[in-house]
Amino acid sequence: MNSNKWFTEQMLSTGTAFSLKIKEKLHEEQSDFQHLEIYDTETFGKLMVIDGCTMVSTRDNFFYHEMMSHPALFLHPNPKRVWIIGGGDCGTLREVLKHKNVEEAVQIDIDERVTRLAEIYFPELCESNGDSRADLKFIDGIQWLKDAAPNSVDLIIVDSTDPVGVAEGLFGEAFYRDCVACLAEDGMLIQQSESALLHLDLIKDMRSAMQTAGFSHQQTLFFPQCIYPSGWWSGTIASKAELIFRAEDCANKDFDTIYYNLDIHHAAMAQPEFFKKAFA
Repeated sequence: MNSNKWFTEQMLSTGTAFSLKIKEKLHEEQSDFQHLEIYDTETFGKLMVIDGCTMVSTRDNFFYHEMMSHPALFLHPNPKRVWIIGGGDCGTLREVLKHKNVEEAVQIDIDERVTRLAEIYFPELCESNGDSRADLKFIDGIQWLKDAAPNSVDLIIVDSTDPVGVAEGLFGEAFYRDCVACLAEDGMLIQQSESALLHLDLIKDMRSAMQTAGFSHQQTLFFPQCIYPSGWWSGTIASKAELIFRAEDCANKDFDTIYYNLDIHHAAMAQPEFFKKAFA
């Protein structure tokens, strides 16, 4: 945070930056894994920063949490067992548990301090932590998948930080092979895949590694995310079977959302022309 009370995240590799005006810093600590900061901003509510990167804000977190959960859940025929790798702020877990057919939602985040801080500063994201279907584990998600039995999960959501540091191992072929091994035959993975505008090469590498690892279908979806680089984010779905959208279930969903609905689902799946050409 600079002397004018602005928090600025500089993305040197892309020549861009993002800033929010700050009222005050509420918390700062070095956990066993990463540097954590919490700010109170003038216009975006609370802001969590990890290793200098904006992670979640009160005002716009719903874009990410809804789009990293509901599209994939409605593209699976009957998702009962869901694992969230990362997701320590618990917002994705909350969205997953809005689906009554989900019987088990296991959140595996290596850093318990992220969750404990979210419980204090983002309690609305943690309101489903006490759900009987929720299981919060603070262990290595990569090792969890290596140790998992075949056919033990229907949907894996990789809700991670950028592919550096503790999250770097979540973006490679070896990780995707472990996902393929433990997913059921109609299982799928969705992973945050950065900005298509700034990180197209990363998405290319991800999708290539997913294909090589044994996922026969890939689909990238797009959504706004104000506090992330470029303000335009993506998630990439990889599946072992063809994706079939349960449109009627989506249209008649029995829970509230802020952003996601049937029209947004279709819009998010539309591929920009430059993206089509990149994967032609």
